[in-house]
Amino acid sequence: MDLRKLKKLIELLEESNLAEIEIKEGEESVRLSRGSSAAPVMYAAPAAAAPAAPRAAEPVMPMLSPVDGATGGREPAGGSALPPGHVVKSPMVGTFYASPSPDKPAFVAVGQSVKAGETLGIIEAMKMFNPIEADTSGTIVAILCESGQPVEFDQPLFVIG
Repeated sequence: MDLRKLKKLIELLEESNLAEIEIKEGEESVRLSRGSSAAPVMYAAPAAAAPAAPRAAEPVMPMLSPVDGATGGREPAGGSALPPGHVVKSPMVGTFYASPSPDKPAFVAVGQSVKAGETLGIIEAMKMFNPIEADTSGTIVAILCESGQPVEFDQPLFVIG
C-alpha cells in the first residue's frame, strides 16, 4: 500500500471520532486503531493468498440511541401498558426533572388535580430548562419517569385522567 494513502488514513482517523479504520486492497490489509495515547497505532497484516471461505453471518450489535445506551434499551418502569387517560409526551430529548431544584418539592404528584397550562415538570436540553405543561385539565393518574432520568422525543411522561 502506498505511503501517501497510509498518511491520509492516519489523518482521517485523527480528524474523526472513529476508534479504528480497516482497509483491504487486494491482498494487502491495513488496520489503524487509536491507542491509549492520542497518536493512532497502525497494524498491518498481509491478507491470505487464497480467498477465505465465507463465514457465517456474525451477529451485528444494534445501534442504540443515547437514551437506550444509557438505560440499556429497557422499557420504562411499568412496561409498555399505559393506564387509561390523556398521555403527556416529551416534546424533546433531554433530562427530565420533577421539581425546579433538588431541595424543592415536585411540581405534581399522583392524584393531584391539574389545570391546562400548569407545569408538570421540566426537561433540560442543551443547558436550557423547558417547562412541560399540562395540555388538558384533570387528575394525574401516573408519572412515568423519575427525576434525573434521560427522556426521548415522544416518550410518555404523564397520564392525566
